[in-house]
Amino acid sequence: MDAQEKYEYWLDTAEYDLVTAEAMLKAGRWLYVVFTCQQAIEKLSKGLYTLYIDDNVPYTHNISGLIEKIEKLLPEPVTDERYNLFESLTSHYLNGRYANFKQKLNERLSERVATDYLERSKEAFAWLLTMKP
Repeated sequence: MDAQEKYEYWLDTAEYDLVTAEAMLKAGRWLYVVFTCQQAIEKLSKGLYTLYIDDNVPYTHNISGLIEKIEKLLPEPVTDERYNLFESLTSHYLNGRYANFKQKLNERLSERVATDYLERSKEAFAWLLTMKP
């Protein structure tokens, strides 16, 4: 598989996650709205990494860390607002082993907050699509 095919893989799974986030919003599953937004942005970032650097994508869920590795190669700078979103999304990555952590995250979310995350993630996703070389 070449870099373009790997990018397409990452893109397909990222788009699936973004659609899943919308479904979770309709279902009232606020925590999973944010989690699947995080997954969508992380996967699209990994796809860009494969195009800009190589296909040895770091095993990480840190979106900002991935973006920082390719930022100098992007056609435009990443705004502080986007970095803030990436860091906030990364903080909502769910590790299934920590049920108490999931409960605490869930208690801080509401429909309004989940909707805001989804809208900002969709905007960031669209922007990341334009960063493809």
